[in-house]
Amino acid sequence: MKLFNQGGAVGSTLSYAGLIEKIEILRSTLRWASRLERADIEKLLKQATTLRDEVMQLSHKERFVQAAVAEPAEPEPAADLGPRERRQALLERSFIFEGTFGDNPKLLEALEIAEKAAPTHLPVLIDGESGTGKELMAKVIHANGSRTDKPFISVNCGAIPENLIESELFGHKKGAFTGAASDRRGKFESAHTGTIFLDEIGELPLTGQVKLLRVLEAHEIQRVGSDETISVDTRIVAATNRDLRRLSEEGKFREDLFYRLSVIHVTLPPLRERRDEIALLVAFFGDEAAGSLKRRPVKLTPRLRDFLMNYAYPGNIRELRNLMYRVSCLAGDTADLEHLPQDIRPRAAGPALVAGGVAAAGGVDATTATSLSEAKRAASDEAERAFLERGLHEVGGTVAELARRFDMNRSHLQMLLKKHGIHSKDFRHQAAQGGKAG
Repeated sequence: MKLFNQGGAVGSTLSYAGLIEKIEILRSTLRWASRLERADIEKLLKQATTLRDEVMQLSHKERFVQAAVAEPAEPEPAADLGPRERRQALLERSFIFEGTFGDNPKLLEALEIAEKAAPTHLPVLIDGESGTGKELMAKVIHANGSRTDKPFISVNCGAIPENLIESELFGHKKGAFTGAASDRRGKFESAHTGTIFLDEIGELPLTGQVKLLRVLEAHEIQRVGSDETISVDTRIVAATNRDLRRLSEEGKFREDLFYRLSVIHVTLPPLRERRDEIALLVAFFGDEAAGSLKRRPVKLTPRLRDFLMNYAYPGNIRELRNLMYRVSCLAGDTADLEHLPQDIRPRAAGPALVAGGVAAAGGVDATTATSLSEAKRAASDEAERAFLERGLHEVGGTVAELARRFDMNRSHLQMLLKKHGIHSKDFRHQAAQGGKAG
């Protein structure tokens, strides 16, 4: 069998990358061939691997020669693209991803890695804090690959009891253990020709890690209680919120499995590093919740919107989504702070001054803040409130005069006064009392 016409040179019409991709497809096809003897398959795979290495060497040599004789290259235009343009470029290249992914540069970098990895069959490891959208990213990779019309099977490794992991992943034969009343296919068989998503892979015990490593190496499984090997062609995408490299150094995660899984490594930043996305996500989940609840999208008061824009979101996107569903359900036409969960709801702002300054909106001042972002927000609110109170005092509580003096829209000024619980009539009363005393 001839894999490549070695008598002819590699033409310029076929790129090295395209040729290597064809070789990889051939190698993958040979690996699952059923009409050839195993020895013949191994021989052909070895030839394909040798050819791939030779093509890679030719590619490197040609690029070296071209670089040596070429004029200094102009910077690629893509390097100058802003976040919105990069996002639009992904869409124009027919890269499919959910609207919940925004314009954050770190996130766009992760999407661009996913775009390049999706058409291949390489394992992908996605890491990031809980709730950052790791399963969504796995589905994006699956949807943009060659297996998009094949099964996508999701497995939460942290939710499976240790004694059932092997049965859950690889299946079992009838009578293999107490309760095994019939043969059962495992998740890997169910995902054959498709993608298996192994969530919380860092929770997989060492015994399960050994079995998984064998699947990655041999592309074969054995059901519990059976000696028969079953070939599986399954693309593996794993996810974790833990530091697998550190766990491997501590002996809690197999180092060889870590390197097998992380051929392509994608990191999703937490929502607190993607604050430019929060407004997009609030609108997206607000519309989603309205559709689910069959009602109009809920309106947000300025102070609730301010809270949502500045909250730390320890639960990331998942927490934001849940908050939007909650306020959409509990509120009527308009949602306010009172519709938030009690444990994150800011304390009611008091109208009185506190020692040495002004109470911050939400009842938190810079000295009692529990995070840097909260302290910054509190300090900003204190300064804003003090500014408004000083202005009202100077104009005798006349809002129209204050708006004219500060060149502000009157309705916007009224909104700020309402946000801080400031009543202009109190200042008019103070001015009247001062006039009588004079």
